[in-house]
Amino acid sequence: MPQETKSKAEVGGNHAPSVAGLVAEITHPDMAADVLEQAFDFRGDVTLTLTNGTIASGYLFDRVRAPSPNSPSPRDAFVRLMPPDGPNLTVAYSDVRRIEFSPRDPAAGKSFETWMKKYVEKKLAGERASIESEPLE
Repeated sequence: MPQETKSKAEVGGNHAPSVAGLVAEITHPDMAADVLEQAFDFRGDVTLTLTNGTIASGYLFDRVRAPSPNSPSPRDAFVRLMPPDGPNLTVAYSDVRRIEFSPRDPAAGKSFETWMKKYVEKKLAGERASIESEPLE
């Protein structure tokens, strides 16, 4: 199964506003799919509170929304979460009752166009410009 890539939502312009800091209580089953889709596009960490009271935090890196021909029920939809320590977790959409987005989107304002502009400016100024990523703030 091919894995989908993260979208490039940016704050401002024609892009969707950031969901950084948002807390969503899942009050309807269809709501989980909408909010988990936003969590998939978010580049920061999320905290999921499950129906059994368990709390899972980490980077949401994968999800299966549409049921496959072998599992026709939307109840089979799930997300995969990469916690800061420990193995990856698989969580069913139906098990999620609350989603908290980290207050900071670590990729906000760091589009490829912004990176290229800074790279060219450094080169033209005679400064060292590298293709290596910048250190986290």
